[in-house]
Amino acid sequence: MEDACGGSTGGGVKWSVVVVCGSLVYYHCGWRDASLLSLFADLLIVLLCSLSILGLLFRNLNISVPVDPLEWQISQDTANSIIACWANTVGAAESVLRVAATGHDKRLFFKVVVFLYLLSAMGRVASGATIAYSGLCVFCLYELVKNSRPIGSVPGRTDSSGGI
Repeated sequence: MEDACGGSTGGGVKWSVVVVCGSLVYYHCGWRDASLLSLFADLLIVLLCSLSILGLLFRNLNISVPVDPLEWQISQDTANSIIACWANTVGAAESVLRVAATGHDKRLFFKVVVFLYLLSAMGRVASGATIAYSGLCVFCLYELVKNSRPIGSVPGRTDSSGGI
């Protein structure tokens, strides 16, 4: 299959990866004036932390990660339900913003204004990727604490005297 420029469609993906990698190297080495070794160390740290957080999350939620790429495929019904969930979420958010914009519900209006102001303040302090990554880390820590048991506890026991 060829695109409008006469090349294959896979070539566009390869060029976009090259552009992203090149811009990352330029930003890290040219703009920040850091070494190439520092770039590779930063990349390894980010990948290691991401994989460990995902591993903890998958282990605590009892999710087995398939190794075979064919096992990663999802059915059409699953894809439709994911898109329907996103559409419902966007529709609900649009509905809340529409009601808040009319001004009939004062409490909702002030909640939306305060929340948007807080998002704006966080956006000025850190990038969106940083906020999303820190939110993922907080969620993983929450799941880890929620699913962990105290050391020495026995399932089924409710008190230290041994009674059930």
